[in-house]
Amino acid sequence: MKTKIISKILLTLGLVFVLGSAVTPMHGGTQPSSASVIGPPPAQFPVVTIHTVNASGIPTASTSNGSIEVVIRGQIGAFVLSETPQIPLATTFVNFKVNGTAIPGVDYVPLVSPASIGSSPTANNLSTAVGFGVILVKTLPDPRASFVRQAYSVVVTLEPGPGYAVGQPSSAEILIQPLSPSST
Repeated sequence: MKTKIISKILLTLGLVFVLGSAVTPMHGGTQPSSASVIGPPPAQFPVVTIHTVNASGIPTASTSNGSIEVVIRGQIGAFVLSETPQIPLATTFVNFKVNGTAIPGVDYVPLVSPASIGSSPTANNLSTAVGFGVILVKTLPDPRASFVRQAYSVVVTLEPGPGYAVGQPSSAEILIQPLSPSST
């Protein structure tokens, strides 16, 4: 009886091994990956772009390199992210990098990636709905004001990430201007 049970167990294990070998190749190496396609993103991904707005909230004219906005030290600048078409009832997290001549923590409060684009409850036609997100740049008092009176730049460049494609313009710039000598 023990022999029959052991035989059935071995037969079952042998069958599992054979069937498993047929499904999963038993050779070393890695599985082949699909070819990378260069070109426009698939239609199902929304496209995210960036621009700046002036103090009145009006978008700044964009060039192929993005938009540039001047912010007087002590004011708040804004980068606006646009997502077209917007994903209904979803939040998209957009990766970005920051560079420029301004120093985080000295000229402005450091920016943290990713930024979020939320859903718009006012969208009537979901296929053409546009989602918006904002990256605020709070400028700080200039500790160098008595030595160097110049503008410093903050450049935000969008980076690819899951669930969205980066469109054009993909970067924008804010120039932090010093206070005028008469206002200090």
